[in-house]
Amino acid sequence: MFRVTIRGKFTGLDEAGRAAVLAAGGTAFTEAGTFTHDQSVTAFTFRCEVPAGPDDGEDEAALGAMAVLEAHGHPHEILRLAVTDMREIRIRRKGRTSAR
Repeated sequence: MFRVTIRGKFTGLDEAGRAAVLAAGGTAFTEAGTFTHDQSVTAFTFRCEVPAGPDDGEDEAALGAMAVLEAHGHPHEILRLAVTDMREIRIRRKGRTSAR
């Protein structure tokens, strides 16, 4: 699984688009994507989860997330994009002692 964060700004968002962005708000990473935005709904952060195939890398994840963002249909400009490969995340647990 990849988690992709896209930061951008809306270009020419109408009232219907504004209402749709407000309805798709949230901070969770989902396959449909969620928006957080500034008070005037001009700048945004889009969070999206992209399933990972065995040979998929960051480029495929970025393209997949951009396709999900495009599917929302809001005119925008991408300013920054970050991809995290969740397969590489290791959780270190505190307080574990090794068996002797």
